[in-house]
Amino acid sequence: MKDRILTTKAPAKLNLLLKVTGRRPDGYHDLVSLMVPVDFWDLLEFEVIPEKVELVWEGLPVPDDESNLVRRAARAFFERSGVKGGVCVRVAKNIPVAAGMGGGSSDAAATLLALNHLWSRPLSLETLGELALELGADVPFFLKPRPCIAKGIGEILEPLERWPEFWYVIVIPRFQVSTAWVYEHLRLGLTSTQYDRIKTKLRKKRLVISQLLENDLESVTSANFPILDRIKETLLDAGAEGALMTGSGPSVFGVFLSRKQAEQASDKIIPNDFGRVILAGDWKGHRII
Repeated sequence: MKDRILTTKAPAKLNLLLKVTGRRPDGYHDLVSLMVPVDFWDLLEFEVIPEKVELVWEGLPVPDDESNLVRRAARAFFERSGVKGGVCVRVAKNIPVAAGMGGGSSDAAATLLALNHLWSRPLSLETLGELALELGADVPFFLKPRPCIAKGIGEILEPLERWPEFWYVIVIPRFQVSTAWVYEHLRLGLTSTQYDRIKTKLRKKRLVISQLLENDLESVTSANFPILDRIKETLLDAGAEGALMTGSGPSVFGVFLSRKQAEQASDKIIPNDFGRVILAGDWKGHRII
């Protein structure tokens, strides 16, 4: 092990489509989703120390207990690899907790990858994938974040080789939403034909993004937080090709064809004081700094 310090980025994701297709006996839901990583990220620094896992946080608040996914990921790595070592993880937290953008899952995946790199890759990518799924359904996506169709509970990933370049204006309201609460209140007719329908839309010569955007969870969250519908309307009025809530919310995004259009829309959205407004392009895959 030559390196003792490694700094890496953990990007957020957006669900451009999320259809619930069934409920499993274990309580998890099967789904079909189109997920894209975006250039909005947490910054994590890993430093090798004696045998303990130490966390230092700055920026947005996170739970620092046994539910913390960075802590869980580090412990999972050391247990599975048999490595006798420890790590201090310093996290500059930009992606809010419980905002529908997978920030905790991304941090967990970054932790698995960083520790595996620091200790000269004792674990295969397949094993890292197993650990990632044990940590959470979204974590495998962040091991290699790129536009994907996700199936199962989110762990079966089909990369999209051709994906148009978009810009996103993301509005993050000043409240959190529990994913478990949203699924608990989900009352929809479930269908298993979504994958074929999505593939048909993606095969079109010109993708019309407004025809793709759909989220089964949105009706649950927006029914309790009507401001989300107002945010969507404001994004569309500002020129978005389409607007949607991501994940279980409450973050809402608008899709734009150019950075200039997104910047102009962002300027129009900010005075509404809906919450934090983020301008983000597609994630280009530059992790390690």
